[in-house]
Amino acid sequence: MSYSNKSLDLSAPRTATAVLVLGDGTVFHGMGIGVEGETVGEVCFNTSMTGYQESLTDPSFAGQLITFTFPHIGNVGFNDEDIETTGQAANGLIVRADVTDPANWRAAGHLDTWLKARNLTGISGVDTRRLTHIIRKSGAPNGIIAFQKDGKFDLEDLQKKAAAWPGLEGMDLAIQVSCKEPYEWRETNWNIAAGFGEQTAPTRHIVAVDYGVKRNILRCLANLGCKVTVVPATTSYEEIAAYNPDGIFLANGPGDPAATGEYAVPVIRQCVDSGTPTFGICLGHQMLALALGAETTKMHQGHRGANQPVKDLTTGKVEITSQNHGFVVTRDSLPDGVTETHTSLFDGVVEGLSVDGKPVFSVQYHPEASPGPQDSHYLFQRFIDLVDAHA
Repeated sequence: MSYSNKSLDLSAPRTATAVLVLGDGTVFHGMGIGVEGETVGEVCFNTSMTGYQESLTDPSFAGQLITFTFPHIGNVGFNDEDIETTGQAANGLIVRADVTDPANWRAAGHLDTWLKARNLTGISGVDTRRLTHIIRKSGAPNGIIAFQKDGKFDLEDLQKKAAAWPGLEGMDLAIQVSCKEPYEWRETNWNIAAGFGEQTAPTRHIVAVDYGVKRNILRCLANLGCKVTVVPATTSYEEIAAYNPDGIFLANGPGDPAATGEYAVPVIRQCVDSGTPTFGICLGHQMLALALGAETTKMHQGHRGANQPVKDLTTGKVEITSQNHGFVVTRDSLPDGVTETHTSLFDGVVEGLSVDGKPVFSVQYHPEASPGPQDSHYLFQRFIDLVDAHA
């Protein structure tokens, strides 16, 4: 139930209750899911076959409308354990097939019920293969999802709203998704028999700077014997140092690293200069690179999925990774003393770096594997080994 027409004069099918309108005037008709209303953002695609709930609650998706290339989204319902944040995450979702009743032993209810509870708007019945082809060819466009049960839409007005959205380049979204006050995290990894555990005897203290951190990253740290203190994105180095941390973690997050870096990069530079072991993921990786003197740039379509091959240049091993980013560190801008440690085997971009002679490193992808494979869990142990060696 999807169509394209840049002149915006296509009449909707009788049953359509939602539309996706791109900034160039391309229109897709479908059925509304979640709450009625409008939601605008950058339209991206995610190739993960599982873990849609983790993706929808990943703060790194703030400002984006997720197109799931896997057609059967919603068939395992929702549960309260697979949520990666309680705050803002994806702006909306676009799926191919109608959302069916859940068929999974962990399901607590229907995905549509969960979307309504989180005030999320989406559209089903879209030709996601065609939409993905548009994104691959032309880059991630601005778009707007509109859901009205009466099926009446002002397509010209919607196109203007989509085209007027400023886009992610130059946008600081970390400030919107970050925590507002520091808090302590002790929850450990999930177990099929007992659920989540608790770290009651930590031997290390990590301060995590929250640019949009995912819960499972914090669990992975706690699981390795860490008490984790999570602090807001705007926290100063002096405030971080006052915790006397054994290590500093720079979290993932949404938006343009150069925009967030206006206030974060000077702090990160002080973290590096302090000699405290430091580990960055995703946005944290990009801003660490900026702090070291490198540059970042917006990608044509980004990396979003749980099937991304990366080579660890320090070991020669290849791992399948979970990724979600639209910006990347420019290889040619890496200064002397900074070594590329991981490379994408999809398109050859920088996926990790380290600082020569200092316990500082980062990766572009998501080793916490929510959703995705667990090939990269070793990176958390690599960080802990640096922490212990520095103690």
